[in-house]
Amino acid sequence: MKILVVCGNGLGSSFIVEMNVKKALKELNIEADVSHTDLATSKTEPADYYIGSKDIIENLDDGNRKIIPLINLLNQQELMDALQKQIIVEG
Repeated sequence: MKILVVCGNGLGSSFIVEMNVKKALKELNIEADVSHTDLATSKTEPADYYIGSKDIIENLDDGNRKIIPLINLLNQQELMDALQKQIIVEG
């Protein structure tokens, strides 16, 4: 499984969220390849799930991509809940 963390520039915030996603996945015993990128690049990069702030990640919602929008990128509990709902429950 591949998870792509997306932000406007693909730098600081997406890297921090990438580290948080890896930590959450480890706690959930889920294996995945996690990386981060900017919005423009993410439109051409295939992934199973795309994670990012709600205002940015909705630009990727074409009906075919599985997106995980977050309100607060640094809220670990919101991230954990979103991963459980999207990956474990909805699959």
